[in-house]
Amino acid sequence: MQAPTREDMNNAAPARNTIPILAVTQVIAWGTLYYAFAILAGDIQRELGWRAELVFGAFSWCLLVGGLVSAPVGMLLDRFGGRFVMGAGSLACGLGFIVLSQARDVPTYYLAWTMLGMSMAATLYEAAFAAINHQYGLSARKAISTLTLFGGFASTVFWPLTLKLNTLIGWRETYLWYAALQLCVCLPLHLMLSGSAPRHAQAVRTPGARADFTLKEALRHPAFWTLAFAFSANSFIFSALSVHLIPILQHFGHPIATVVFMAALIGPMQVAGRIGEMTIGRGLMPQTVGKITFALLPAALLALLFFGTRQWAMALFCTLYGLSNGILTIVRGTVPQAMFGSRNYGAISGAMAGPSMLSKAAGPLAVAALIQHNPSPVLLFSVLFAFAVASLMCYLMAVRTTPHLAHDVPSPT
Repeated sequence: MQAPTREDMNNAAPARNTIPILAVTQVIAWGTLYYAFAILAGDIQRELGWRAELVFGAFSWCLLVGGLVSAPVGMLLDRFGGRFVMGAGSLACGLGFIVLSQARDVPTYYLAWTMLGMSMAATLYEAAFAAINHQYGLSARKAISTLTLFGGFASTVFWPLTLKLNTLIGWRETYLWYAALQLCVCLPLHLMLSGSAPRHAQAVRTPGARADFTLKEALRHPAFWTLAFAFSANSFIFSALSVHLIPILQHFGHPIATVVFMAALIGPMQVAGRIGEMTIGRGLMPQTVGKITFALLPAALLALLFFGTRQWAMALFCTLYGLSNGILTIVRGTVPQAMFGSRNYGAISGAMAGPSMLSKAAGPLAVAALIQHNPSPVLLFSVLFAFAVASLMCYLMAVRTTPHLAHDVPSPT
């Protein structure tokens, strides 16, 4: 047996620390970049005196920028690893929050959100999953599932924290404190990650995948685009409902207290779904877990579409919706590796995330326009159900056969 080299031992230590480091930075990144804005947007609009579409449109622009730069960021992750790319993302995020805290005109405000959009691509789940795949190779699935459990607490921590800080010091100082978190906590932690992918992780091939695809090869394969559309359609639905769910459920005639109580089920169900994937679903292929996950969403929407006035249907929807949303995060991190390999995971998953980020930006705006045209919840959920079914069909088409390269040859045994 060959003795481990000094390089292997140097890579082993960062690998053991990867999940604890990313657990902290993901909670902070999601909490400050994504969840805090919902609390602070109202005060931003009141102080600056701008129209709501101008204030909220900047956040959609931020998501759009994140989608546009996700593929090149993924390429950088494949080449340099998580240390410098995620570290640069934390630096850009901290500087973006500083600029945002000083914004008093539209160009400065949108410049800040442009910087934050670029940092999203380098600090949120897609970047973290790439770092994990480089460190863990074939064991990445369990590590990704573990990380998403911690990430699920971001809203639990940062919604009340942001509300408290905003009450005490205002939105500008709140973003300055969040800049300090990025620069003084996330940046040093990201610089503790491994600087590059270990050699054994680069050379490995995932089960069922005949070879590691390059980004160019993946883009030429139909399975890439059907899978990308499946994820994109789901992102459209989830982002739209994350903004509009509570008022929509009220249109079915439910009192606000009941709606809020039922909606509170979604968070615990997300965590329950991720625990279920780690336990019950650990023996299943990632593609099979994805089939169950994608099927849960149209089932949830169907319950509201036909029985939306019943409280049990609302509870069933929130349960299935939460389970689907929770497990889907893991599916996003594991299925691309299982289908296209590990070597160029960052570039491929980044390119696949681009359409999803665009849909995430468009979802709330498109649904708001639809509600303004016709506030009927039946029409809205019919449209969302059609998106969910199309998403499921595309996913099934994508995973129906294992992608392989034309030049593949059987590996020697």
